[in-house]
Amino acid sequence: MLRIALVLGLLVMIGPFAIDMYLPAMPDIAADFGVDEPAVQMTLTAYFLALGVAQLVYGPLSDQTGRRLPVFLGLGVFFIGSMGATLAGSVEALTGWRAVQGLGGAAMMVMPRAIVRDLHTGNEATRLMAMVMLVMSVSPMLAPLAGSFVISLGSWRTVFAVLAGAALIAAMVMGVTLGETLPPEKRTPVRVKSLMQNAGILFRDRGFMGLTMIGGFGMASFFVFIASAPFVYVQEFGLTPTQFSLAFAVNAIGFFSASQMAAPLGERLGMRPLVRFGVTGFTFCVLLLLLIVASGFQNLPVVIAGLFCANACLGVVIPTTMVLALDAHGERAGLASSLGGTLQMLAGGLMIAATGPFFDGTVLPMLAAIAICGVMAMGFALFTVPRRVRA
Repeated sequence: MLRIALVLGLLVMIGPFAIDMYLPAMPDIAADFGVDEPAVQMTLTAYFLALGVAQLVYGPLSDQTGRRLPVFLGLGVFFIGSMGATLAGSVEALTGWRAVQGLGGAAMMVMPRAIVRDLHTGNEATRLMAMVMLVMSVSPMLAPLAGSFVISLGSWRTVFAVLAGAALIAAMVMGVTLGETLPPEKRTPVRVKSLMQNAGILFRDRGFMGLTMIGGFGMASFFVFIASAPFVYVQEFGLTPTQFSLAFAVNAIGFFSASQMAAPLGERLGMRPLVRFGVTGFTFCVLLLLLIVASGFQNLPVVIAGLFCANACLGVVIPTTMVLALDAHGERAGLASSLGGTLQMLAGGLMIAATGPFFDGTVLPMLAAIAICGVMAMGFALFTVPRRVRA
């Protein structure tokens, strides 16, 4: 299980590295192109939206061809997008190439979840997913620091050149270490009628949709933080790129440390009660933090501590909702993984786009947007996750 977790974690890291590694450079990108913060945030929005929409392709494709081909296809597209971003001459061009990156990175979001479902279900799947996320946790903790180091050697363009190299390395690792997990006899040809029928089943499944949107708004809160924090921490609180990277890592540690408790807590409390507990804690923490900051305590340690606690609660929610959403849909795991990932990425991208016009470089709008995500996740938890069902 450890070897599989390492390989899948390395694949999953590609997408987050494309986000986290260039975060310290966002103010430099704005200055280089002579644009404002929302224009640079659109490069993230484009990435998230493409990352979401493309998952609808990779899932059904993997159900027909197996899991390996979509991975290699996605890595190739990601490589092309990274090279294009390296040479971008305007923020509009950078936004377009970031969308291409997202089209490729989507494969690394869908395939690990589908592979986990191929191999395990229930708490075993949660344990493997948590191990994957532990490997992935290196990204938000080290990627901004790595980005700061790379930028110091060259410029923000060098970050994308490094990402292109990472895609090549990931392709070689996948090629030699992980075989096909979906045998031919279990593959499903892509037929539009069947695809629509299965999609209809998923859309009508209250549990699937509820769990997907809980995870989606949970992830959206983190995406809002990612898009806003570089400007808030650097401009309002005066941190250097390296100091920002360290502050960012603190919040990531809370999330990924808690994610390792998801499987044992799920066994003890039940997976669905754990989701309700985690969402409640997350929403309480972000609303309390918003109230404190709105009252005038715009203090960096308070913000970091509050987000650490909130993200720790979120850490038990994300892997659990991923597993529960797919548990009843093994025969359509690829499509379910694609659709779930698409809805989650769209939630994140749309939240950034919707809150961007209200962002003024200060902490309060960022926390308000995160709090909205928490309230939305709580609403879906109340109406779709049974209170007394342990499974």
